[in-house]
Amino acid sequence: MHGRKAYELVKEFASGEKGHLKIFNNELFERVIEECNEHHNALQSLIRKMQEEGLEVLTARTADHYGALIHHLSLIRNKRCLMAYVYNRADIIRDLAWKVGLLHELPREIQEKFSDSEEQYFKDHSKSLKSYMSQLSLNVNVDMVPPKDPYIKVRVLEDLGSGIILSDKSANFARHSMHFLKRTDAEQYIARGLMEELTS
Repeated sequence: MHGRKAYELVKEFASGEKGHLKIFNNELFERVIEECNEHHNALQSLIRKMQEEGLEVLTARTADHYGALIHHLSLIRNKRCLMAYVYNRADIIRDLAWKVGLLHELPREIQEKFSDSEEQYFKDHSKSLKSYMSQLSLNVNVDMVPPKDPYIKVRVLEDLGSGIILSDKSANFARHSMHFLKRTDAEQYIARGLMEELTS
C-alpha cells in the first residue's frame, strides 16, 4: 500500500520519548526512498505515454492522468515524511549540541543512535558554535534563561589553588572556601564539579 512505510517511519519517531532519539532506522528510511524512486519512475512513464498519445498531461482526464496524479501525490507525501523524520531528529541533535556538546563529548550510547550524516551534522554544528563564541569571546550557552543577578555565591569542592585569574580578580580557591563570583567565571568550574552554587 502506498505510503505505509513512510507512515511507519514517522510513527516510530513520534512514539519515542520527547527529546530522546532512537537508533536511526536506516533500513526503513532506504525502503521509503526506494518507494519514492518507484513512484517517480511510474509517474515519468505515464507522462511519456500521455505525451506519445498526444494528450495534454494537465488537462486530459484519462486513467493515465489519474494514475500519474496518484503517483505524484504519493511521492510528495513520502518526501514530506522523510523530511519530517530528518528535521525532527536534527532538532534534537541541535539541542544536544547546545546542552552537552559544547562542554563535553557526547556519551557513546547517544552517538550510536546517529546516522553517519547526523554524526557529521552534530560535529559541524558544535564546531560552528564554538567558532562563533571564540570570535565574540562570549559563552552563549552559559545561561539559557537570563539570570536575575550576574554574580553568584559558590563553594569550592576541591582545592584549586591560588593565583587563578578571573575576569575581574584573582582568587585563592581553597577547598570549602566560599566566593562571590561572576556567573560566567564560575560556570566552567560548576560544570566540571569543582564548585557548587549556593542558594541564598
